[in-house]
Amino acid sequence: MESYYKPEHLPRFGEIAEGNKDLADAFFAYYNKVFQDGALTAREKALIALAVAHTVQCPYCIEAYSAASLEAGADLEQMTEAVHVATAIRGGASLVHGVQMLDHVKKVMM
Repeated sequence: MESYYKPEHLPRFGEIAEGNKDLADAFFAYYNKVFQDGALTAREKALIALAVAHTVQCPYCIEAYSAASLEAGADLEQMTEAVHVATAIRGGASLVHGVQMLDHVKKVMM
């Protein structure tokens, strides 16, 4: 079955440099530096990336950061909890906009 997202594209990510090597090199240098141990461990960063991947709904990122999380020593329970954190934030962000709706309804009804 044909799909818009193609798993075989993920390992080819570096090919994006064909369009502009200087920009790609700058991006990948930054990207690689971001995921090094710092104030946060590589495992913590991979879990954050996994949660963000679910929030932005990027199947490539979900695949990449599921693997990165496992490689960095995270387990399924930690990964699942990270996804639930993302879900709670995304759901809360939708709900808080309900206050805008409430203000509008009260204004119209008064």
